Amino acid sequence: MKITALETFIIPPRWCFLKIDTDEGVTGWGEPVIEGRANTVKAAVEELADYLIGKDPRGIQDIWNTLYRSGFYRGGPILMSAIAGIDQALWDIKGKWLNVPVYEMLGGLCRDKIRVYSWIGGDRPDDVVNEVKKQREAGFTAVKMNASDELQYIDSYKKVDAVVDRLAAIRDAVKDDIEVGIDFHGRVHKPMAKILVKALEPYRPMFIEEPVLPENNEALAEIAAHTSTPIATGERMYSRWDFKEVLQKGHVDIIQPDLSHAGGITECCKIASMAEAYDVALAPHCPLGPIALASCLHVDAVSHNAFIQEQSLGIHYNVGNDIYDYLINKSVFSYENGFVEFPKGPGLGIEIDEDKVRKAAEAGHKWKNPVWRHDDGSIAEW
Repeated sequence: MKITALETFIIPPRWCFLKIDTDEGVTGWGEPVIEGRANTVKAAVEELADYLIGKDPRGIQDIWNTLYRSGFYRGGPILMSAIAGIDQALWDIKGKWLNVPVYEMLGGLCRDKIRVYSWIGGDRPDDVVNEVKKQREAGFTAVKMNASDELQYIDSYKKVDAVVDRLAAIRDAVKDDIEVGIDFHGRVHKPMAKILVKALEPYRPMFIEEPVLPENNEALAEIAAHTSTPIATGERMYSRWDFKEVLQKGHVDIIQPDLSHAGGITECCKIASMAEAYDVALAPHCPLGPIALASCLHVDAVSHNAFIQEQSLGIHYNVGNDIYDYLINKSVFSYENGFVEFPKGPGLGIEIDEDKVRKAAEAGHKWKNPVWRHDDGSIAEW
């Protein structure tokens, strides 16, 4: 079997899909994208195509090493996201060729299903009590929300109180029926993060996510000293080498690699195994589309330390299109009692509606994240 073509599709709401064709008629789908830089990743995929045309797609480990190691300059969000989408598509092809789900090729299921959580509140968290009630009624047992608006290095305690009040209001409304992850989104700097984690602890968050920017991960030790709440990070870390130091330092409790950013299924399985050796949990980042989610689920299926999975159904970014919209088998991600079962079909176990993808690609998108500024006019972290 030989790879004959790679084709990318920029589609709403903010995704990029990749189709890889072979001379045996077996095709695979991947989702190579960085939110807000979709066309840049698309260009990287097209550059890497020179290493792929004519190759046997079943040699996934060798192809991954070729794509990563043959370039003198390595890593980073663009290259690793391009590799991630290609890797997903190769696993999809191999599974379809062998007529087995990807998780069977990775050693088989170590669990029957995995818990999932939903997003509430938007970029600037609002109306979270009503939203969390809706998620509970829909059967979810866990949610995640952004913690705050923009914060300066040193900021007002009024903003701290606003964050605490949101979580307190949720606890008053639903008690402990729903667990709540609090995403600092890297928009909180170390001085305020120390205050916030301590103030939030009485309300028992499920975790605190990205309390500081990943380039400031050395601050996690000081932040962890102020709370017993689990600390999560990793959506902006792109390889096992990026995760190595944070695992060795021992100040993270949950890692969140993104299957469309951190080298795909091949790399994220290795990252998950590294984390397990440090007694660290896995909760893959996934505010993206159906191919990314399917890829996450196959890694969750074989990773003992996976405990919950992010998914984007109804997320505030999915305006006009959602994760079911490009699928033929729309029931593949059926959520029940806060869990989802694993796709059972061959490959990634999803069927992409190619006609709809092609039509959507005619419109494309130019999604960019908001640009925020502080009151003094300086750029704020989003």
